[in-house]
Amino acid sequence: MSVTAAQVKRAFKYRFYPTDEQAAELSRTFGCVRKVYNMALAARTEAWARQERVNYNQTSAMLTAWKKTEELAFLNEVSSVPLQQTLRHLQAAFTHFFAKRAKYPRFKSRKKSRKSAEYTTSGFRFRDGKLTLAKMMQPLDIVWSRPLPQGAKPSSVTVSQDAAGRWFVSLLCEDPGVKPLPVIDRMVGVDVGLDHLLTLSTGEKIANPRRERKDRARLALAQRRLAKTAKRSNNRAKARRAVAKIHARIADRRRDGLHRLTTRLVRENQTIVIEDLTVRNMVKNRSLSCAISDAAWAEFRSMLEYKAQWYGREVIAVDRFFPSSKLCSHCGTLAESMPLHVRTWTCESCGTTHDRDVNAAKNLLAAGRAVTACGAGVPQRRTPGRQSATKQETHGASRGISRL
Repeated sequence: MSVTAAQVKRAFKYRFYPTDEQAAELSRTFGCVRKVYNMALAARTEAWARQERVNYNQTSAMLTAWKKTEELAFLNEVSSVPLQQTLRHLQAAFTHFFAKRAKYPRFKSRKKSRKSAEYTTSGFRFRDGKLTLAKMMQPLDIVWSRPLPQGAKPSSVTVSQDAAGRWFVSLLCEDPGVKPLPVIDRMVGVDVGLDHLLTLSTGEKIANPRRERKDRARLALAQRRLAKTAKRSNNRAKARRAVAKIHARIADRRRDGLHRLTTRLVRENQTIVIEDLTVRNMVKNRSLSCAISDAAWAEFRSMLEYKAQWYGREVIAVDRFFPSSKLCSHCGTLAESMPLHVRTWTCESCGTTHDRDVNAAKNLLAAGRAVTACGAGVPQRRTPGRQSATKQETHGASRGISRL
């Protein structure tokens, strides 16, 4: 897949420290964005009940009418750009719903929903490395942890505040530095797991850092302190932020590790073969849900796929029902059963002793080669389906797959 530099847009996220006036203005903007989104969603829901469809243009006209009312006159106090953008986001949510790619849009909660506002070019000014938003006199105090691309002109800016109280700004820019990497003759199979985060077909095993487990004691203590505070009190708000800071620390470290790992895989391999797992169904198992969520398999795949598209690489997802663990990578014999506690096993036909995870990665690589060579061999399904907490494998897979 060829990717031209002009087609690649990247979001560069930075932390910033607003003044009291800027924080108050942004908090008002977040509230107005949530209010407009919920009102527009309610109007579209009522129209949907009458078997009518309301589009973006109609909700935009509604917003103009709302601003003229005495009850909603406060909407005029903030920039109109984020309000229009939230209507576009609602339109996109309904588009995905009608295309059966997502569920029906839900109302935004004051406490639980993400606090964010998006500004397009008419809602901000970016000059000499300083970003000034509409309705503000001073530029944001941004910590430029990494430089923007040379001559970058942001097409949109998204300001957000996480549950830990940290402020972030994300600038969407074209990055001419993202170019397809030179084509190399290297292909790897990747098997995800819990004992080891990744096992490669080369035999390399990458340890699972278990970010959540390392901070579990601190998190449990903070959660106990939160549970003892009175509801709607200042102490409860402080305790909630303390819990959120620990969660943010865990998420940041996990994301950083996944970025390093996926970048390495994309740079070192032309084709990467993975298993098409349905993680949202696997986390329904209570005994493994915490470990699976901490491993972040879905985030790993997402990063791998968009980086592969950026740099001209290929990611092949093999059907989740392909028996990668039970299939002998040497002779192709399918074992009758393979419980999870069995980490090594010996093939009854050829006598080869296999490491369970390495064998699975080799089989995924063989399946990927079959797909690359002839476009067939192992069925690939991307439609969601039911799946247990363990990777399901059936006896129905073909033995006609080329061996390593």
